[in-house]
Amino acid sequence: MSTFNVLVVEDSPTMRQLIVFALKRIRGLNITEANDGVDGLKKISAEKFDLILTDINMPIMDGLKLVSLVRNDPNYKEVPIVIITTEGANEDKERAMAIGANDYITKPIQTTKIIDVTKRLLSL
Repeated sequence: MSTFNVLVVEDSPTMRQLIVFALKRIRGLNITEANDGVDGLKKISAEKFDLILTDINMPIMDGLKLVSLVRNDPNYKEVPIVIITTEGANEDKERAMAIGANDYITKPIQTTKIIDVTKRLLSL
């Protein structure tokens, strides 16, 4: 069975735990946590991920900046990115999709939504 590396970038420890908890219900995932965009970028340069879930509103570097940087990396052109955010506004969603996000989950997070989106993007 193949293992997928998943990166969760979220500055709130509670939120991050919730996302990781949801992801752990899918077999074959190797989950790495990052507590902000800069930390996320460091992890991305150190190893290859098959899926990235990131919050938008984070200190230092926000999720949108992270997505655009990741999309500029040739190794990450095809890697699915899911934005997780409290910003439910349409223009936020459009902006995220325009810079290369594959999906968009608004908070409050539903575990089933994370599981469904992850399975779909990893074709599980």
